[in-house]
Amino acid sequence: MKKTRFERGPLADCVPDLVATARGDLPATLVIRGGTLVNVISGEILPGMSVAIQGARIAYVGKDVSHAIGEHTRIIEAEGRYIAPGLLDGHCHIESTQMKVSEFARAVLPSGTTGGFFDPHEISNVLGLKGLRMMLDEARTTPLAAYLQVASCVPSTHPGLETTGAYIGPEEVAEALSWGPDMIGLGEVMNFPGVVYGDDTMLGEIQATLRAGKVADGHFTWAADDWRLPAYAASGVSGDHECVTKEDVVERLRLGMYAKMRQGSAWHDVAETIKACTELGLDTRRMLLVTDDRSSESLLKEGHMDFVVRLAISQGVKPVTAFQMATINTAERFGVARDIGAVIPGNMADIILLDGRLADVRVGMTIAAGQIVAEHGKMTAAWEPFIYPDEALNTVKLNPDLQPGDMALAAPIAEGTIAAKVIQVTENHVDTKEKLAHVEVKQGLVQVPTDGDVCKIAVLERHKQSGNRAVALVGGIGFKKPAAIAMTVAHDSHNLLIIGNDDALMAEAGNRVIGMQGGVAVVSASGSTEFPLRIAGLMSTEPFEQVAAQSEAVSEALQSAGCTLNNAFMTLSLLALVVIPELRLSDKGLVRISSEGIEQVSLFEEVNEVKAQ
Repeated sequence: MKKTRFERGPLADCVPDLVATARGDLPATLVIRGGTLVNVISGEILPGMSVAIQGARIAYVGKDVSHAIGEHTRIIEAEGRYIAPGLLDGHCHIESTQMKVSEFARAVLPSGTTGGFFDPHEISNVLGLKGLRMMLDEARTTPLAAYLQVASCVPSTHPGLETTGAYIGPEEVAEALSWGPDMIGLGEVMNFPGVVYGDDTMLGEIQATLRAGKVADGHFTWAADDWRLPAYAASGVSGDHECVTKEDVVERLRLGMYAKMRQGSAWHDVAETIKACTELGLDTRRMLLVTDDRSSESLLKEGHMDFVVRLAISQGVKPVTAFQMATINTAERFGVARDIGAVIPGNMADIILLDGRLADVRVGMTIAAGQIVAEHGKMTAAWEPFIYPDEALNTVKLNPDLQPGDMALAAPIAEGTIAAKVIQVTENHVDTKEKLAHVEVKQGLVQVPTDGDVCKIAVLERHKQSGNRAVALVGGIGFKKPAAIAMTVAHDSHNLLIIGNDDALMAEAGNRVIGMQGGVAVVSASGSTEFPLRIAGLMSTEPFEQVAAQSEAVSEALQSAGCTLNNAFMTLSLLALVVIPELRLSDKGLVRISSEGIEQVSLFEEVNEVKAQ
């Protein structure tokens, strides 16, 4: 494939050439002729339409574009096909696919995603603004209309509850938003209690964003009818993806927010949230379809935004409405509808051609910035590789010398049983439940049977060599034999997370991950499976197809050990995220998230709990 440079210059610079092409004085570079246009502005399906493109932008849309065709114009005959705007993901963390940006682009462009709004708060928690800048620079080499947000929560909440590799505050937000128009706004504000109760840092970050003329995204997990949602909206946060019921969508829309309905690999919320459209009949202009996020396995087997749009249609949404939720609604939410989100004159030529029925969302060709980049599910364009510096490849500041004793869990009694809190995993949902279990204690240490429901979970700080280490209990993993998994993908601080029912295997899994300088390792009596993630301990340096194969191998190893959770790795990676209810573990201990706020709690019921926030 020929290496290509993709230019996405401002509309103002293109006006003379676009108008000249539209009136027939300058031949179009590309013409799509005779297809059925999906007009997401008017909500119409228009047969016999053609599109003339000049460079990266659309010059003319109409029944006849013959006046714009010259000797060197490339013509695509679209009879029997739909012409639709490229799909947009309104909330995604590229790092959560374990791929770097260029490989993510290779994975999603053939399935019709031509752009998105990406929150790199994973790499930001490890490397700060340096990591964010690396991802922005890489994104600019690809055909994607990639808009990045500044991570709002580094750390995700109260700094006393976890240790991150970096810090981002109001000054850093203002600096990053000055890097260019593709720095689109503030990423999901997960510290919603901080916003509601007037935390100076959180309010300062939102103010810096608004002063820059950008938008702030939200993350609110209290109940839909909680009185504090309007207070959160009053801050200027204007979009939220933490919608799991139709009521969540309703309340956000009524407050003027954009409600994002997600269908990731491990959390399936569209079927319920879309009822705000199909059952309640609410206006859909502020409803968005998003992924948040899809694994490399899912991308390979099911697709990306095309999968989410198909799902919405299968739930009873009109096809053109579902397309609006993944194109123009998303572009309008972020204030870039003059550039992307619709096939109209002046916009970027980010276009997909669909075969078969519209409801099938079967992408036959993807055009990005006026160039054909994929056909029949395969990339046809390539670009120069982006090389990450050594600073991004050596971020695990731990020695591979963990011992089984490091996984020991001391109890306040010497012998007998004791009531302990357990982080109970909820399949296909981001939330956990707080559960009580009576566990056996011998010689002052908690005993975890290898054939029971409860495992140990440990988080080890890996950024600053603080030595912080916390061990607790987790349920719902499903291990039926001695096994362990260790990973540096542990949202959002991305410390070393280890889960298992055998101390020796937990230590071994942790040492393997440390030795790889980040990644995932599953260890059992039958062997080990490793998935190296050298870039910040989050992303692979390998091609998309290899990443998908390695991710699948991790899934198979977990299933072999008895963990049958859907997309288990993605679900387990959230167990250290201390802003999602109800119970999580950080390197500093057990954290409870409830309607009352966020607090650090003791593992055992007999020990008094101390409020942290």
